[in-house]
Amino acid sequence: MKKIFKYSLYGLIYAVIIYFLAVMFIVTAKADLTEPNKVIEPHKVIEIQLTALMNNDTPNKDSGIEQTWKFAHPSNKKYTGPLPRFINLLNSDSYKMLLNHMESEIIEVFKSNNRYGFEVTILAKNKSYYKFQWVVEKYYEEGVLKDCWLTTSVSSPVSLGSSI
Repeated sequence: MKKIFKYSLYGLIYAVIIYFLAVMFIVTAKADLTEPNKVIEPHKVIEIQLTALMNNDTPNKDSGIEQTWKFAHPSNKKYTGPLPRFINLLNSDSYKMLLNHMESEIIEVFKSNNRYGFEVTILAKNKSYYKFQWVVEKYYEEGVLKDCWLTTSVSSPVSLGSSI
């Protein structure tokens, strides 16, 4: 009878330690993501997103997509759905060229007090160039995102052909 209790206690302690380590790993992994804040300028929002997508699976699988999601405007999230659906969208044929791309260029094409538009050109890992229209807007509603620049839309890609 004592041995059963002894093994059960060790099993419980082992389970608690494993649970604690798993929670610490998740918290540490999430800590690497940049949170939107009002000092990040519109151009920098896109740089953060593109750098994350360029390194999509570092430090974790799809962490680049999750970083990009953090800077998505709430109105944009209404169209793209929750994070799992956004991950599927970026892994689809329409946007997968953004994942692990080789280089990018950002050019400002318009600006106003609360809205900026950029032309983004990327060199995908398949050695083809693609162009996107990327729009960011300042968020004015109360809460943690107030006065942050967030992405409201990204166009479908336009293929510019191969780099070879």
